Amino acid sequence: MADSTPKVKALDGTIQPLNGGDAIVEQQSSTALPSRSKNDIMSPNDTAPPPGHALTGKQEHYLKRELLSQQVKYEISELSSPTALQRFGAPFRSEFGEVAPVDSELPILRYIFVHHVRNFPFLDRAREKEFWQDKLQVFLEHFAEKHISSSEDRLEETKRRKLAMKAEKLVELMMVSGIPTASGYEERIRFSELEVVDSGASEQGLLVNAPEGHAINGWDINVAGVRTTSIKRTEFIIRVRHAGQPDIYVGKRYGDFAKLHKRLRTELPGKILAPLPRKNKSSTHSMFLGVGDDDASSVSSVSTQNTTTPDGPGETASLRNLMGHRRSASTQRDSPRASGEYTREKVVLYREDQRVSLRAFLRTFLQNEQIAASKAMQEFLTTNIVTLNEEEKGDIRRRKDMDEKRIEEQRQFYEIARQRARELDVYMEKFRRDIVESNGLSKLFKEIKDKEKIADLSIEYQKFAEWLRIEVAATIYHLFLAEDNSPELFAQAKRLHSMIPYTALKQVIRFANPAAVMSGVLDLFLAQPFGARSLAQRAFGMALNDGIKSFQKSIDAVALKINDPVLCSKLRTFCNSPEDLKNSIRASAASDDVDLIVAILRSEDIEPPLTSPQIGTVFNAYVAWINAVENVDDSMKAGASLFANLKQILKMYTRQRDKACMLSIIEEPVTLQLFRDLFTIFYEPLVRVYKSANVYSSVTDFSNFADDMFTVLAQAQRQDVSADPNQTVQSFIDLCARHEDSFYKFVHEVHIHDNGLFTQIMSWLEGILEFLRHGPQGGKLDMNALFQGAVSVRSISQSASIAEIDALIRWQEERKKWHHDKTRQKMAAEHASAPGSNAFRTSDFGLDEADVAELRDSEAFEEGDEESEDQAEDADPIAAERKRRVRRQDHLRRTAGEPVKPVVKELGGLRDGFLAMLRMVLAE
Repeated sequence: MADSTPKVKALDGTIQPLNGGDAIVEQQSSTALPSRSKNDIMSPNDTAPPPGHALTGKQEHYLKRELLSQQVKYEISELSSPTALQRFGAPFRSEFGEVAPVDSELPILRYIFVHHVRNFPFLDRAREKEFWQDKLQVFLEHFAEKHISSSEDRLEETKRRKLAMKAEKLVELMMVSGIPTASGYEERIRFSELEVVDSGASEQGLLVNAPEGHAINGWDINVAGVRTTSIKRTEFIIRVRHAGQPDIYVGKRYGDFAKLHKRLRTELPGKILAPLPRKNKSSTHSMFLGVGDDDASSVSSVSTQNTTTPDGPGETASLRNLMGHRRSASTQRDSPRASGEYTREKVVLYREDQRVSLRAFLRTFLQNEQIAASKAMQEFLTTNIVTLNEEEKGDIRRRKDMDEKRIEEQRQFYEIARQRARELDVYMEKFRRDIVESNGLSKLFKEIKDKEKIADLSIEYQKFAEWLRIEVAATIYHLFLAEDNSPELFAQAKRLHSMIPYTALKQVIRFANPAAVMSGVLDLFLAQPFGARSLAQRAFGMALNDGIKSFQKSIDAVALKINDPVLCSKLRTFCNSPEDLKNSIRASAASDDVDLIVAILRSEDIEPPLTSPQIGTVFNAYVAWINAVENVDDSMKAGASLFANLKQILKMYTRQRDKACMLSIIEEPVTLQLFRDLFTIFYEPLVRVYKSANVYSSVTDFSNFADDMFTVLAQAQRQDVSADPNQTVQSFIDLCARHEDSFYKFVHEVHIHDNGLFTQIMSWLEGILEFLRHGPQGGKLDMNALFQGAVSVRSISQSASIAEIDALIRWQEERKKWHHDKTRQKMAAEHASAPGSNAFRTSDFGLDEADVAELRDSEAFEEGDEESEDQAEDADPIAAERKRRVRRQDHLRRTAGEPVKPVVKELGGLRDGFLAMLRMVLAE
């Protein structure tokens, strides 16, 4: 029996017992989850099976989950086989005749295809033989036969591999959620802290913009002030607190931020970095309580003298300048005051918007563990330490007060918006029940189709529109006013809006009908006069041939460096060999833990064989390569150059072959026929809707909305921080109310001219929801009968199987806890939730909320650093290998402490019986 002790992944990728890896887990998060009672997470053996059952409800669920997971992985992997569709069943043909649903080797994918792909609006009109068999099946089989290179060949994850991994998770989630067990006792692991974390994230979301107390990956930073140096240069003062050390202040110019950005690109190649905010020299006005004889009130970065008017040149007119920093509209007192009297003084905070945008820039970088630990970031935050004078301390105090006022204003805005949303709770609950119940979406769109105005809708739908007003108003406020990076977003949106020629665009759409034009252009490109190649085939063929020739030039250049035609010939022969032979050589490389190049060159199955001197040369080059990659010292590069060139030329041969395969696919007649059919199926209905719905009139409506929105934002910026938040909230809600009728008119016009398209789409969506809520009509999975039957015929050992199931449950418990421990800080750092954002829950649609949260979290952790698939072919192979290993180490750091799935062997005896039962359940 396999060891069921929970294990975790360490930083170096090794597997360690959970108890011995506590320190690893503790490194992941400095903040622990709220404490919980022991009853919140139950041991698998805390409850006994119901009478007449061999499994508890929890054991049923996780046995079903494991068997479904294995089947999904098998079916997704089989899609790459040329014979996959022949074993699929209807509508695809097979050499053995039509495969019955109960005989399909891919029952899960067959069910999804028949019920949720084939009946999708548009595709439901496709004919079985002409489209599915003669075109799509032929095309996919030809593509599979080409064996386009995989991730292992390219030493990088291809897009197809990433897509397959995501498909596995989504299909598994769908099947686990949709197919119930027969006993009715099915039970999942429940964590009480799920709700605690969610609510905590909403409350702490405003801390993102707090001046202090917001540590990110060990760094608590704030761009605290702005100063002018003795040589008239502007520096931003950054307050840095790291790992419990005393605060330090460093001075950085805007150019230093640009240098940091450049250094990070060099140190972390392939990392997607946030753009540097544009240089912004504008200042911000505000009113502060000051003392008449305070000498510190006149500083280089804060002026209390009368300046230009709010709308004057060189200044913007708001405390919220492009982000909602509100400024006072009142003027200074002209009357004299006694010394020490508190007065409201007008001050100018120099480059305030630049300060907060650079703070957002730095904090965004620090969210990534790899960037936070980089040498470039550490040097940036610890060099050029400055000592503050009284003037600079006063500037920092004023800006800190301004930050606190912004946060309080945001809190008031969201609280008022939430209060207004809560007033609609009674109606929203009824609306939610109407949508969740059977045919709810169809009823909603039927209402939209029948009623010309929002005012004509039933009361619950009117209240839903009111709820949407609040939701959209809060989103606009959040994006363009509330955040540190709002100035950048506001400026970009306004600049883009000013560049779009709405009038000309409207006329083009009105008279040209781009969809119809596209149809004509497609006919032109796909026409094959007298059976000759079409224009599209010539264009794609020319591009691919140019790529093949370009690869050949690069291959010739590298071959000269290798200077051994035999080595190059063996590598080229491998790329063009049958897939079985290539798989055998890959397996040999993996089992012996050697590089694929070594396995290819030593293989006797690929001619010609190497001589003894050649074998010695390759071996020495391989050893030098390993040393050169693992040691940054460039002294080993010379000896490793031969092996580096061999790896480079293999990659070029592989990609050259891929392009040649793609060229042959494009040259096949079925490819053009399939493309034309897909265009006809999808575009013709859209063209009909486009012609009859007067879509062009909505261009003016959108332009008017954008103009009005920017006006409201400007007015909000000019208000004082003491302005009534109710008025601010109402101004944004009124903005949405003024334009909601135009949006509703657009949806209504499209719907009444859609020839039933919307109704079909809603029916299709409800079919998916019906499966998730109630499962397939073919029945339920009787996991107890499956288990007891296998035990009775001695296919499995009952005790060993129960032990494996319990080990899986413990793994799932630890895994869920690990995911929530890892994501708690991230969730707490996210923006405050918009009012009413919890109106619908995933459980309303048949999906378990914990499963969805786990899927979302796992995808976030797996995103990592991805190198572009189309690297320059002349890149240094040694440097590329180092980057690949750095990315792998970064992935190991992110997943360190993750519980390792226990080995499952005994449950494999249930697979055949489970597959037969699954086929019956999904055979409808």
